[in-house]
Amino acid sequence: MKHNRQTSLSVRVSLAVIGILAVFLTPILAQAAFPGLGNKTPTSFADLADSVKHSVVNISTTQVIKGSPLRPFGGPNSPFGHFFGDDFFKHFFGNIPQEEMKTHALGSGFVISSDGFIVTNNHVVKKATEIKVKLDSGKEYDAKIVGRDPKTDLALIKVMPDKNFPEPVKLGNSDVIRVGDWVMAVGNPFGLGQTVTTGIISAKGRIIGAGPYDDFLQTDAAINPGNSGGPLFNMKGEVVGINTAIIARGQNIGFAIPINMAKELLPQLKSGKIIRGWLGVMIQDITSELAKSFGLSTTKGVLVSDVTKGSPADKAGLERGDVIKRFNGKEVKDSHMLSRTVAATRPKTKVTIDIVRDGKEKSLQVLIGTMPKSQEAVSPENANAWGLTVQEMSPDLARHLNLNPDEEGVVISGVKPGSPAAEAGLRPGDIIKEVDRKEIKDLDDYQRAMQKATKSGSVLFLIKRGDGTLFVVLKQSEK
Repeated sequence: MKHNRQTSLSVRVSLAVIGILAVFLTPILAQAAFPGLGNKTPTSFADLADSVKHSVVNISTTQVIKGSPLRPFGGPNSPFGHFFGDDFFKHFFGNIPQEEMKTHALGSGFVISSDGFIVTNNHVVKKATEIKVKLDSGKEYDAKIVGRDPKTDLALIKVMPDKNFPEPVKLGNSDVIRVGDWVMAVGNPFGLGQTVTTGIISAKGRIIGAGPYDDFLQTDAAINPGNSGGPLFNMKGEVVGINTAIIARGQNIGFAIPINMAKELLPQLKSGKIIRGWLGVMIQDITSELAKSFGLSTTKGVLVSDVTKGSPADKAGLERGDVIKRFNGKEVKDSHMLSRTVAATRPKTKVTIDIVRDGKEKSLQVLIGTMPKSQEAVSPENANAWGLTVQEMSPDLARHLNLNPDEEGVVISGVKPGSPAAEAGLRPGDIIKEVDRKEIKDLDDYQRAMQKATKSGSVLFLIKRGDGTLFVVLKQSEK
């Protein structure tokens, strides 16, 4: 018995010693296993949240839409929607007069200046007839839209500040943030009020098909509806991103617009008008086969497949077959990066473009032009008659849609509910190959064809959807 008691005591002492050693050795062993961490792993985010939360605002918007007074019984959220749809009411009551109804939406934003400017997402405020901004203290302000940019989903709104208005946030540098860095998202998910979530940067430079200038930061910090327009902070309390999109079927996959993109556009958003730079080239990414054919040692850079006559590129001497390696000293990695960089360059700016031509490097001076309207997506005003918006096909977009990089046509990027396009069954991602039996190669072809179609009141589309094609007739609604 005495021997057993001594053994038990020895075991307890040994366990105690092991426990004490674990307490002291765990941080040392962790640092040895992960030498890059040092003391950077946060034990709490409370101080960071306290320092930035006052500058983050909740945004509520009101939008006036037209609808039937009986429609709520058959609306998409109604348990009777299956039985009392539009056909039911038309059959028994005929065409019911449309009434104006108010709808409400929620989002987030953050203060960037003491004179009342607030950054948010375009989709949060784009159709708002009334905008309310609420601070974490409960104080409310009326806001107005100063500038919007649908292509990057950025918007700038303004309130009349008072003595209680919070200090602006600090804007960081999204170029230097690294995959694996800690970040904190602050916003108004589902209208619950100010909410803080944390995570890391999961990836950079994500292209998700949201627009022609996609360059998202991906994060696993929880982002939900209502977070849109809110800030993504680094550990210094600087905004490095603007929370924008989620993948509904995914978990811990959120996307934020890099703050550097917003900083480039802020002066133009304040002026209320976005003007983009234009080079005037058709470009494509360099595959390993193309690199071999052009005698290149790397696939970095972009290949010029065509030059628009009379464009800035044409005047500067760029030619088909040139490989663009650097734009104003910055390495060009791919076609998406070059398109984004050129668009962000102010027109009438002189830049240096380094190219490889016939195996020899050469530098050209180019005076950046203003992007023609034909290069932009169809404006909402022109699309209202049919209820759809389109954008030019690009190698990046073709790759995203799993298409041949040389695919021609224009891609439907939006369909308005209840419009002729929606009634005809058109969907985002459909490719318009013909309009009234005329081949469509680009936006110029499309716009010319649609101007003629508007006069006739109907239009015949040839649509490519997946691996198949189909004809679709659109008819303008009777007014």
